[in-house]
Order: sequence, then C-alpha cells, then structure tokens
Amino acid sequence: MSAPAQAYRISAATGLHRGDRAYQQDQVEVMTHSRVPGCALAVVADGMGGKSGGRKAADQVMLTARQVFERYVPAKDDASATLRQVVMESHLMIKLTAITSEEEPHSTLAAFLIDPTLACAVAHAGDSRVYHFRGQEMVSRTQDHSFVQRLIDEGRLSEEEALTHPQGNLLTGCLGTHQDPPMSVTQIERLDFGDALLACSDGLWHYFTPRELGAIVHALPPREASEMLVNKARQRARGSGDNLSLAILRIDPLA
Repeated sequence: MSAPAQAYRISAATGLHRGDRAYQQDQVEVMTHSRVPGCALAVVADGMGGKSGGRKAADQVMLTARQVFERYVPAKDDASATLRQVVMESHLMIKLTAITSEEEPHSTLAAFLIDPTLACAVAHAGDSRVYHFRGQEMVSRTQDHSFVQRLIDEGRLSEEEALTHPQGNLLTGCLGTHQDPPMSVTQIERLDFGDALLACSDGLWHYFTPRELGAIVHALPPREASEMLVNKARQRARGSGDNLSLAILRIDPLA
C-alpha cells in the first residue's frame, strides 16, 4: 500500500458523560502510535455488571488495547488481526477479573485502527457502534449484536421501532461471557479527505438518526462536535440517560 499523494492531518476528540447513572462504566480513548505518525486507534467500551464490575471490564478493554497497540507495527502487521487480538485478549482478561470478584463484569467494544496509508480496520462486539461518514453522508455503520438487531434483520422490526422496544438493551453477545464474544471486523480500503469516523456507546447513538450524526460531525471540528453530541443526548434523555461515550476522528488535507 502506498501513502496518500497529498499530506493530511488527523484531528480527533473524545466525549464521556455519566448520564443519569450512579456510576460511570463507559471508557473511551484515542491512542496515537508511539513510533509511527499517522497511526491511531480509537476504542469505546461500555461496561456492564454490578456497581464496579462494568467499570473493571471497560478498564480491562482499555489496558489490553494499549498493550496490543504498543506492539503493533503497521508496516508488517495486519490491522484486522490486531483488532481481533484486542477483542479476544480483552475477553479473556475480563473473564479472569470475574474469577477474582463477586460481580459479573462484561463489556461491549467498538474500535477502529487507522494506518498511515489511511486504510482502516473496524471491529465491534455488542451494541457500541462505529459509523463512517463521507462529508455528512453515512457510508456504513456496524450492526449491533443485539436482540432487536436480529428482529430488524428478520424484517420483524424497523430501526425506529427498535429504539423503543422493551428489550432494546438485550445483547446477543459481548466480552466477558462464558461463550466467545461475537466479533465483526471489517476493512475500509482507504479513507478520503473529509471522512470522519465515530465510535460510540448506545447511551449516545440511541438519541440520534444517522443523518443528524453526519450533519454534526461534518459541520464542526471533532472537539465541538463531541461537545454538541453529548449536550444534545443529555437534553433528549430527559433525566433518564445512560452513561455515554464517543470518539470522533476526521481526516482533512493539510491546507
């Protein structure tokens, strides 16, 4: 793979809010590679289980992601395989945590890994999502590992109906369970200038249509977009909001 013909810059921001919950169990981070400019990993983890179990699970995801990313060599390692490694090692570490604690720690994961050629690998497990926008149009998004997504896939439920379904929070799999986690890994051949990626937990995406997300992410720099999305989600939650987390990363040409 060759590097892009034109110089570019990556701008990124994260957002995190406890919502109306007693505990913060989401974690989010954008990591830049310590040795390779233009290489970045964004990770969102939505922890579940007990007062502190969910936070422990989300912390394990972040710790594992940092360790795996530190060993990643873009020139020779496969980005998709690296994300699979993050998912499986996080899953095993959370299961080990469960043995030494009384809670049942679980977590979702949504991540994307960009290398200097602007190729991008995307992975998720559970109902935290990654959106890919070109301008303000959504190119793709991950499909949740959830009960309502299964009903949507079977044509028994619309996307709009899923938002208010009583079993909307029921996952078909995540990290830390007895079974191996569901894992979806996809590849974006090359990001274009003006492309943006958004990783977020359900505490955020639940309150927005893809069109709204695309418009905000396109119109504002990542920091301001992140603040606006958090504020709008809090308004729309009307006092019953979940933890929410997001990471936005945008590719722009150097002026």
